[in-house]
Amino acid sequence: MKFSEMPYARPDIDAILAQCRQFAADAAAASTGEALAKVYYDQSAAMGAFSTAANLASIHYTCDTRDPYWQAEQDFFDQNSPAVSSAQVEIYRAILANPHLDALTEAFGTTCVPGMRNAVLAVDSRVTALQQEANTISSLYQRLYGGALVELDGKQLTIPQLGPYKQSLDPAVRRAAFEAEAGYFDAHRAEFDELYERTVQNLNRQAAILGYHDYSELSYARMNRIGYGPEEIRVFRDQVARDVVPLLAEIVARRAKRAGIEHPTFADLNVAFPDGNPVPVKGYQVRMDAARTMYHELSAETAAFIDFMQDNELFDVLSRPGKANGGYMTILPDYKAPFIFANWNDTAGDVDVLTHEAGHAFEGYLAARDDAIPEDLKCPSMESAEIHSMAMEFLTAPWHKLLFGADTPKYALTHAEESLIFLSYGCEVDEFQHIMYQHPTLTPDQRNDVWLRLEKKYRPWIDFDGLPFYGRGAGWQRQLHIYELPFYYIDYCLSTMAALQFFLLGEADHTDAWQRYLKLCRKGGTASYTELCATAGLKTPFEEGSVKAIAQPVAAWIAGHQV
Repeated sequence: MKFSEMPYARPDIDAILAQCRQFAADAAAASTGEALAKVYYDQSAAMGAFSTAANLASIHYTCDTRDPYWQAEQDFFDQNSPAVSSAQVEIYRAILANPHLDALTEAFGTTCVPGMRNAVLAVDSRVTALQQEANTISSLYQRLYGGALVELDGKQLTIPQLGPYKQSLDPAVRRAAFEAEAGYFDAHRAEFDELYERTVQNLNRQAAILGYHDYSELSYARMNRIGYGPEEIRVFRDQVARDVVPLLAEIVARRAKRAGIEHPTFADLNVAFPDGNPVPVKGYQVRMDAARTMYHELSAETAAFIDFMQDNELFDVLSRPGKANGGYMTILPDYKAPFIFANWNDTAGDVDVLTHEAGHAFEGYLAARDDAIPEDLKCPSMESAEIHSMAMEFLTAPWHKLLFGADTPKYALTHAEESLIFLSYGCEVDEFQHIMYQHPTLTPDQRNDVWLRLEKKYRPWIDFDGLPFYGRGAGWQRQLHIYELPFYYIDYCLSTMAALQFFLLGEADHTDAWQRYLKLCRKGGTASYTELCATAGLKTPFEEGSVKAIAQPVAAWIAGHQV
């Protein structure tokens, strides 16, 4: 079914809550492992129907945040989703208390029971009102950010549409683009500060009610992290700061020299070549046709996937006023349909959408067609889900010429550079958030001071050169995950470590790399991050020396593939 033909109806919350109570009773009464497994599977399917309605509303809302109808529907789910989540957790409590619990691990894999335990630790009816408030705050941030229009080049532009100007070969144009963006954030400084203050206080109150010291602790359950915790993440961040940042300083310096920039400032860091950054082929249909060819030639599975996506209008990628910023993939379970949302701006990042978000969508497409996997376990936790997307960026490399033509070598180089450089920024975001929730009384200025201190730790090469907004340490406020998805960002770093290994594997033997990737994707959410890495024969980054062992060969490849 085409997206435009998918009907939407606001769900009956009372009926859903009653259904959840019945599932909980059925779980308590289940007298065999088989009966208990059936309750788990059936409740998961029922929640999939609710998710379909919620995700349809969210897609329509993010496609036009100004539409009052979809604003109202988004507000409805902001207010009612926490109650549904709490009701599902009551089902989990009943399942976890059943003596036949071990049958679920045998039936559905090792993440099923730990995932329910995490949910029980993270969700409770006592915090439903606070969760509703948190959803509202997130939506207010999305509207404030997504509604941004700035003046530049005689035009009214959205924030994503500033992208090409930030990569201009004219330093004055680059600076003007960053200043235009900064002007919007400075003009709304009090609003962004207040929304973050409300976010921190709200989430820490939730954590206190649930028995945690602060939200940084609760987040590990909320993010469904299985098999590792804060200490492993700290070890990983420390390795990045110690072993990767020096490599990155060399890469950034070489890149500036290559671009002919003698004293690079923050506004210059997006320029990678003296004749301009790689530019993808222009035209929506041209790119979509190239994507279809690419995925048809990659494998039979990806061929069927891209046909389904394009034939059913499951892309919305063009930037326009009122559209939310960023990009995402979501799933519509009732239609077994992934949906890809993005904001193209005629930069290389547009191609990343056709690979990154398509990687998410491909795994979702496969899982939706595997009826043995319950809806709850179709997708793994986020650090694993991001492997699907980031690895796909590299595994499609043999076809990038369809999208970049003569600029393909430039794209390959900058893609590898930026993937490695990202590790430092991602770790910076994660450490910043830990500090924010562990020290909730910090003032807005003190928060910015922490960010500037972490900039020196993780990105010591940056010179803001008096740039507004960024120069005062507020640049973190444009990172939507910090407001909308706290503690998500480190997931990108963990998945990058896996994706970089797929990159190296693909360079050595693309067929072998693809088969490993496909095997990992087919697991869905039935295995943890460390188990999924083991499935594909990959290292995990929690042991001392592991990060360096991955980063050094990538840095060597970068040094040997200068353009």
